[in-house]
Amino acid sequence: MPKTMTIILWASPYGSAYAFSAARIAEAALQRGHRVHLHATGDGVHVLTTGQGAKGLPNIEAMTRDLIASGLCVDV
Repeated sequence: MPKTMTIILWASPYGSAYAFSAARIAEAALQRGHRVHLHATGDGVHVLTTGQGAKGLPNIEAMTRDLIASGLCVDV
C-alpha cells in the first residue's frame, strides 16, 4: 500500500547537503511507489530557480524537475 511522505525543505540548494538529500529521499520513495510532497519554504524555494547551478555539484533544479515528472508534488 503506497504511503505519503511530506518533505519540508527550508535550506538553499547549494548552502548545504539538505536539498540534495531531500531530492534523493524523494527519488527513493517515488521509485517504491509512494506519494511524495515537497514543501519548499524560505531559501528552499530556490530549488526551482531556473538556470542555477554550482560547478562540481549536482544540479538540484534538474533533479527536482525530473522528480516532478516522476510524480513529485511541490508546494511553495
